[in-house]
Amino acid sequence: MDELNGRMIACQILVTGLIARVANDKPDPISFLTDFRDEIRAIVSGVNIAGISDARHVRSAAMQTVDELFSLLKAPSVD
Repeated sequence: MDELNGRMIACQILVTGLIARVANDKPDPISFLTDFRDEIRAIVSGVNIAGISDARHVRSAAMQTVDELFSLLKAPSVD
């Protein structure tokens, strides 16, 4: 299980870095990040989670993960 968790964390870091890279190429990176986060949250809210009787816990954890990843991103420096 530790190996799976380690791979998930690595994947999350990679995806966060890719999002930051794309945002840096946009004229308004903060607006891009805000819109992208809103789209991801909408997807998490609407995705069908099969195989469990109560998907609220899984959906809540997914939303928390999205919020954590986007909290790592910040406006690009002016240097």
